[in-house]
Amino acid sequence: MKVKVLGVDPSFRNFGMVVAELDIETKQFEILNMEIAKTEEEKESRLKAVKVGGKTTLKKVKERPKDTRKNADDLRRAKILHDALQYHAKDAYFAIAEIPVGSQDARAMASYGVCLGVLASLSIPLVQVTPTEVKLAGTNNENATKDEMIKAAVKEHPNAPWLTRKLKGETLYKNENEHLADATFTIKAGLQTSFCDIILAHLTECLDIIRIEERSPQK
Repeated sequence: MKVKVLGVDPSFRNFGMVVAELDIETKQFEILNMEIAKTEEEKESRLKAVKVGGKTTLKKVKERPKDTRKNADDLRRAKILHDALQYHAKDAYFAIAEIPVGSQDARAMASYGVCLGVLASLSIPLVQVTPTEVKLAGTNNENATKDEMIKAAVKEHPNAPWLTRKLKGETLYKNENEHLADATFTIKAGLQTSFCDIILAHLTECLDIIRIEERSPQK
């Protein structure tokens, strides 16, 4: 039996999601779709007086509109992430997410809170893994670099729709793939957890019941 599973690498700016088809008996999966939901602070270009070498000059800068509150902009961005996650989770039986860790920086903690809130909105079972577990699942190295994670993910899933660009006729993989690579290995790491074993056991039990009912003579 095969079911859809969703892997998530949450981030306020780049929210990576990978939808895969999982064979519950072999725990092998094939990537069907992947997306990075991107959000940025709302900013507009304006001329601002700045001092350069003792002289005042006008410089073009990007700043948040004066009539836009920071919390209102954060809510707008959170809604983008929420909607994207719900879209990709609609056909998944369960999700696996790398749970972000806290920070002493106030702004980073705000992003942390948004990501947890978006993940909490899922109505399907959620398997939680750590950043270290994701790196180990991908490269067997808890200190793996972003580039190493991308290369490992592409090697394991060469037919996945990775983000690429052409340079002098050569196909190169974009750095943005780090979020998709993490989401991919989040699935792999989650499949090794005891909670995931419980979910798969339930699925197997349901499959067995269906098979028995199909073999039973109809009254």
